[in-house]
Amino acid sequence: MDECCNPDMRYENPLYLASEASALDLLSGGRLQLGVSRGSPEPAADGQAAFGYTLEDGESWNSVTRERTALIRRAIAGEPVAHSQRAMDWGREPDLPIEPHSPALGERLWWGAGSTPTGVWAGQQGMNLLSSTLLLQDDGRPFHVQQADQIAQYRAARAEAGFEDGSGAGLAAVTRSAFPLVNEDDHRYFLREQGSSDGVGFLDGSAARSGPSYVGEPEEVAEMFTADEAIMAADYVLFALPSQLGVDYNVHLLSNLAAIWRDLGWTAES
Repeated sequence: MDECCNPDMRYENPLYLASEASALDLLSGGRLQLGVSRGSPEPAADGQAAFGYTLEDGESWNSVTRERTALIRRAIAGEPVAHSQRAMDWGREPDLPIEPHSPALGERLWWGAGSTPTGVWAGQQGMNLLSSTLLLQDDGRPFHVQQADQIAQYRAARAEAGFEDGSGAGLAAVTRSAFPLVNEDDHRYFLREQGSSDGVGFLDGSAARSGPSYVGEPEEVAEMFTADEAIMAADYVLFALPSQLGVDYNVHLLSNLAAIWRDLGWTAES
């Protein structure tokens, strides 16, 4: 996976984001992977209002963010989204697209889904699935099992909606926190997280479950990867990095993760 960003659509102007993302995609030679989502639960009760966005009667952030995403998709495809004065005078449909636009970016658009129903919606829309590190659902099964089920239902919904890309399945990505213990720094920073389990609680009005950190010797981390049903079902696995530890440490961490990935016979990308 190449350059990736994941804006919270509660805070974004969709046409401005579409223009900026299209420009970045063109400048990078078509390497942008654009993830969008409703956004994760947050402590600010009026965060969107602080940015000038409020809900009208009957609206919800779920519906508004999906409408904004639909507008982004039309805009990056080059569809007209505004009226020229001539079109306005003649009562015609919009005739002006944003500039620049990058139609191919639509094939690299990911929806960040925090539940199985939102994953199904992403499949119905023909988008790729970026499964959250947190699921706002919990039926008692381990996180990775519920996430693998989300991926399966996403692919079934996408195929049923008629989106075909050779196999009938869109791309799915999951994110993990994983820390192989190979030197003293690794042990000092992460040994205490070894053996961690799923996090379970109540968030944003519903039950929630998150996955554990995978910590251990490289062979142990490799076993955790292969036992993870969602990793085995996904096309991409992304890793959450401890940015506060600096560039050098993260290069070390990624090198260790890439070595494990290659030892398993999988493809490691940076």
